[in-house]
Amino acid sequence: MKKSFLIIATFFAIALQAQEQRNQVPQISVTGEGKVKIVPDQAVVTVGFQNSGKDAKEVKTLNDEVVDKVIKFLKKSGIPATDYKTNNVSLYKSYDYEKKKYNFQASQTLSITLKDLSKYDHVMMGLNDAGVNSISGVEFKSSKMDEYERDARKKAILNAKQKAQDYVSVLGQKVGKALLITDNSQSYTPQPMYKGNMMAMAEDAGAPRETLAVGELEINTNVSVTFALE
Repeated sequence: MKKSFLIIATFFAIALQAQEQRNQVPQISVTGEGKVKIVPDQAVVTVGFQNSGKDAKEVKTLNDEVVDKVIKFLKKSGIPATDYKTNNVSLYKSYDYEKKKYNFQASQTLSITLKDLSKYDHVMMGLNDAGVNSISGVEFKSSKMDEYERDARKKAILNAKQKAQDYVSVLGQKVGKALLITDNSQSYTPQPMYKGNMMAMAEDAGAPRETLAVGELEINTNVSVTFALE
């Protein structure tokens, strides 16, 4: 009885395996890459300032005065309130071992989005006059980033399909419908960066110059696609 059951089970296993082989769809798996290079039309400028002194209230007041001047300048320059924000505020006590006394230091950083890059020099000089004394970074962006990302994804799929066609054309086969698509893209876009000292910029304010090199942004998209073969 046990021997008969084993024979029947083996028969069904073989039959099932044969059925799976008959139903298996010929396929090919490839990767595709889509690249789009764009010229930025916006910039996010991160600036900061700090004051130090013997009294905490005094240094905080000095910082508050700078903030007030900066905000008034930005408003006067036509920068919407939604395009700038405070990133960090700090007030701390430190000890000077040489002079054997305590000092207080207050600092603050702000991010300002410039949607019109032609205002860059004007804004930088105005911020310097308001009391900002450092630039910690300039990050370039595009107002059409979503549109360019869609273009990159489409290019990645077309690139994958072309690869598949290149491989199977010599075999006399054709690429059919996509069976599986996997997005392998990383959420990272190389950004040109600029760091500098605002006082150095102010020294050359009277000379004609080009102070902003926006470069290019490159959007990369990578996909894995499995196609059926016909």
